[in-house]
Amino acid sequence: MRCGAAAILRAARCGETPAISRAVRGRRFPPPVAEARVKVMARFSPECAVVLLEHLDTPVTRFLLSHPPLSRLFEPQSSFTHEDAVLASVGIVKCSPDRGLLVSESMLVALEELIQACCAEDEGVPMILVCGPKNTGKSTFNRYLINLLLNRLPSVEYMECDIGQTEFTPPGCVSLSNVTEPILGPPFTHQQTPRKMVYYGQTSCEQDTERYLDVVKCVFSSYKKEVPLVINTMGWVKGEGLLLLIDIIRLLSPSHIVQMDVYDWKAMAPLTPEYVHLTPGLYTKGKQQAKCQQMGTSGAEPWKPAEGEGDASVPEYKLLYVHPEFPRAGVAVHSGVLRDMSILGYLGQLQSPDVGAVLPLHSLVPYQVPFNAVALRVIHTDVAPTNIMYAVNASWVGLCRIPDEIRCQTDGPVLLTQTPVCDCLGFGIVRGVEMEKKLYHILTPVPPESLRLVNCLLLGNISIPNCVLVGQQAVEGEIPYVTSDYNYSILGSGKLKKKKHFKRREYAFECDFT
Repeated sequence: MRCGAAAILRAARCGETPAISRAVRGRRFPPPVAEARVKVMARFSPECAVVLLEHLDTPVTRFLLSHPPLSRLFEPQSSFTHEDAVLASVGIVKCSPDRGLLVSESMLVALEELIQACCAEDEGVPMILVCGPKNTGKSTFNRYLINLLLNRLPSVEYMECDIGQTEFTPPGCVSLSNVTEPILGPPFTHQQTPRKMVYYGQTSCEQDTERYLDVVKCVFSSYKKEVPLVINTMGWVKGEGLLLLIDIIRLLSPSHIVQMDVYDWKAMAPLTPEYVHLTPGLYTKGKQQAKCQQMGTSGAEPWKPAEGEGDASVPEYKLLYVHPEFPRAGVAVHSGVLRDMSILGYLGQLQSPDVGAVLPLHSLVPYQVPFNAVALRVIHTDVAPTNIMYAVNASWVGLCRIPDEIRCQTDGPVLLTQTPVCDCLGFGIVRGVEMEKKLYHILTPVPPESLRLVNCLLLGNISIPNCVLVGQQAVEGEIPYVTSDYNYSILGSGKLKKKKHFKRREYAFECDFT
């Protein structure tokens, strides 16, 4: 990936369905570049598409490059680095100017069939669910499919169910987005506000799979079935992860399932309609199972599909296999790097669109929010009311809207006893807590008209990237919120334990009087 020099990539194979086109005519290039450009383009037929990559200068990229660890993000690498390993894991590798994106035959066959189904007017609106192990190219396939569909359709709906690797939002969310523009970059370059978003608050759903299904169901209810829907799923497909995927298939009832499968992968069975029909899920039953499978404590109530969902008939969908053939397919990488980039891309929206110096986050003026104006909930662990402000200070929070009116006879804070499944309007950083005036100081790019609807702050297990805290400019002495004197023996500093299948209760308000 090079930014600042022209590069021509092959975006579609000759004779195949063309990808997103970008005109390059009428541009003046230096002689060596122009000669290379003519040489490469001579190898393409009129059915092919050419994408021209140029220098990207936006508030987001300027903000990203202002952090020392990312200052060389868009520069060519002289050797294979950690960043190259992350890109290679999703099918993006360095290549010579006359070589472009290589797509496997199975992917081309699946794409052609899906495009025909989406453009057919007499077969209904397709719902395409893409699943498979981690790092097998699910996101790349989704982007390629959406771009191809946008050549023929005005928009495509995209439902993100992978809370660890999100496309249009920071991590930890299940969302539904209406896509009208081609997706030509990594997630941190196109962060946007979805039509519907619920903040789950973690990058894995193992701790509370029941609430995860509730969140997926809530977001899916906003899909109007007017345009094709592409559904992305998690890479957790072993053990309970596979059972959860079966529940999701029964819940969403897709018309097509694209199963990404490495040739030597043995842990994921072929998700044929017959297999899904007979196999019990984590909460739903198969044809031969007498009752829903229940895990964990005996008092836990199993998640139940709504009336009409998950019935006894064999599901009707077309299963398409895609075998990725890029280097390191199926090899695990450090996905935390990509999550941090998405958060930084979101925070980059705080920068002014005017070209100029990048303002560090601690120099921006935050919003002041009274304690009793918003309810507060820590999602991923239990925190004593006396310590709640220590947990919230300098934290990443979801700015949410619950239907209940916030009522508290004191100055707050207002604490929720259960985690709500509610609309998330955006995100922010709690820059500080002013106990004397009972105020939260929140930094967020969410516009004021949306902030007026926020009445709930959800704190999950999503951290602010280290470079934001460590790289605070013009700070003398100790850096706020950063310490090298850390003791892992302190209560609460260890690794979180899994607590599955919480018994669902209605959330309620609780005012702290301390």
